[in-house]
Amino acid sequence: MEIYKELNSPKNKEFETLLNSQLSKTKIQEGNVVVGTVTKITEKYIFLYIDGLKSEPVIDINEVKSINIQDNLKEGSKISVFLEKIEDSKGDVIVSAAKAQKIKGWKLLEKAYENNEPIIGKIKSKCKGGVIVEHIDTGSLMFCPGSQISDKPLKDISHLINEPQKFALIKLDKIRGNACVSRRQIVTSGKKEDKAKIIEKYKVGDIIDNAVVKSYSSFGCFFDVNNGELDVLVHLQEISYSRINHPEEVFNIGEKHKLLVISVDKEKLQVGCSIKQLSPDPFDHISNYELNKVYKVKIVKIADYGCFCELEPGLTTLLHSSELVWSKKNVSAKKMFKIGDEIECVITDIDQEKRRVAISHRLTKQNPYKALEEKYPIGSEIEGVAGSVNDYAIYVKLKDFEIDGFLHANDLSYTGNPDEEIKKYKKGDKLKVKVLEIKTDEQKVRVGLKQTQEDPFNWFKDKKINDFITVKVKSSDNKGIMVSPEGSNLEFLIKKSQIAISASDARPSRFVGGERIDVAISELDFSKRKVALSIKLLEELQNKEAVSKFSSPLSGKNLPFSSLSDKLDNKKKKKE
Repeated sequence: MEIYKELNSPKNKEFETLLNSQLSKTKIQEGNVVVGTVTKITEKYIFLYIDGLKSEPVIDINEVKSINIQDNLKEGSKISVFLEKIEDSKGDVIVSAAKAQKIKGWKLLEKAYENNEPIIGKIKSKCKGGVIVEHIDTGSLMFCPGSQISDKPLKDISHLINEPQKFALIKLDKIRGNACVSRRQIVTSGKKEDKAKIIEKYKVGDIIDNAVVKSYSSFGCFFDVNNGELDVLVHLQEISYSRINHPEEVFNIGEKHKLLVISVDKEKLQVGCSIKQLSPDPFDHISNYELNKVYKVKIVKIADYGCFCELEPGLTTLLHSSELVWSKKNVSAKKMFKIGDEIECVITDIDQEKRRVAISHRLTKQNPYKALEEKYPIGSEIEGVAGSVNDYAIYVKLKDFEIDGFLHANDLSYTGNPDEEIKKYKKGDKLKVKVLEIKTDEQKVRVGLKQTQEDPFNWFKDKKINDFITVKVKSSDNKGIMVSPEGSNLEFLIKKSQIAISASDARPSRFVGGERIDVAISELDFSKRKVALSIKLLEELQNKEAVSKFSSPLSGKNLPFSSLSDKLDNKKKKKE
């Protein structure tokens, strides 16, 4: 260590010169890509010589195979590697050929991205949300989203896999080392040049013949011009002078129409067209049409909720399904009409501000509800067939009319339980019913079945409260006894409290059924169809009658003070 005591000695200066000259030749730093020479190749490893390193780096043969450069390697070949560590804990040099290739490829991608240049790659495989693209020059893997594969939806991309083609770099993440590419930009950029030339041919005022309806959205309809040469948009407001909510109300896919060019945007490469401007505004002379008058219209479009009709070219209106027929059934316009049919309709409303005309087809025919009211007024009987039966009513299809009468379960029988009575009927049963109510404006008819029979309640029409009647005991229980008046099908319950005056005699068990007994009517209300019977009342009335019939007029005169009231009355008269 004596040689280092004096740094300015000749020997120290000579050593410093030699050391600096050696380090200047070999500038080796970790984190750089360096070039090594292959010295030996075995089954598992490749040995390299790198000038400036104290030992030979080793590369795993599988790493070389992963980047497809093993075929070109032999002893003496040059290979670029990434120097991770000059010396690890074991004294070995750590290098990577794969990382060197990725760094080299990333620099090429950065250059292409900065210069906005396309790169050559090929689709290797599908993945979630898109495909994996391999950069042919460096083998770097990049991601291409599914939306960037083509300018139109592709169900099958097998013809694009492993085919070298151009891609545009749309995103580079230097921190994560991720690259995103687009094939769509390359495809559309070529089409833009062609489309610009096509747009040059059109000018405002041109008329395009035989444009085909291609698709539509909520804001307008797209047309195909000259077999795919150009797609043009007709905005919703330029379709018709009449108000429409969606293009499908007017057009069918594949139809051909004439278009008027109203705008040309050379920057956006768009052509705007109009259909309604090809004809004068029909609302300018809407005053020629009158309300509640019959006009012939032409069906131009059929939908689930009705059909669109043309009063005249350019003046389209909706004939809603509710205005097709008088019946409230779900009527399909598709089954009644076809496109091109001419039918008669009545104009029911004209709104110039909203540019809307309302029409009705059913008003051209006689209202069946009025016809029913004329032929079968309320109280008439009419035959019908049960159309449908539910838990509470039967809809009866009335004879000779396209009308369903509503028959409630309560109107099936005077005496039976409604829930049980309605179970006796099924679809197709023939019924004779009475018309109870007709609401022409609301298109409703109510009918009854029990009203065609004699009302058993009429048995009481010549009876009044306190009258005596004879009944037959049907049954008895803890609540009372069930009885039926002779000559009637009605049944009534005499409550336990109404069986007798004496509480000891008020026993329902006294009756076993079949007995004929007299009772009194304690309550009778025809409006509510309510009757109450009582044995107790009968006994009270009979006792009262016996007292009034058999008691003496002098009865009670021998009692004290019996004449006091008479004397007081006489005294009062004398004072007057």
